[in-house]
Amino acid sequence: MGQMDDLDGHPLYSCNRCRNPITLRQNLLSKAFKARSGDAYMFSEAMNVVLGVKREAQLITGRFVVADVSCRNCGEVLGWKYLKAFEDSQRYKIGRFIIEKSKILKEYS
Repeated sequence: MGQMDDLDGHPLYSCNRCRNPITLRQNLLSKAFKARSGDAYMFSEAMNVVLGVKREAQLITGRFVVADVSCRNCGEVLGWKYLKAFEDSQRYKIGRFIIEKSKILKEYS
């Protein structure tokens, strides 16, 4: 059974540009994040995405190693994934995805 089979009847978020499914509503952890374009959401998992090159970034909450997250279908940069945190209080973000609200649509399969 593939990932797409698991989507039936579940709310999901898809790429605003090409409608590629990106993550399920059940993976949403927080709506209290900010990104370049404004509001952003934190998700525990994402699918149909490609990770970019690792880089160090100074963000509002501290220094991290992150990688851009792009849509596997159209290449649109959707946000980033936290790969490393330099402060103990921020370690909960490791492995999480930040997706910009303006880059995704909420849909029902």
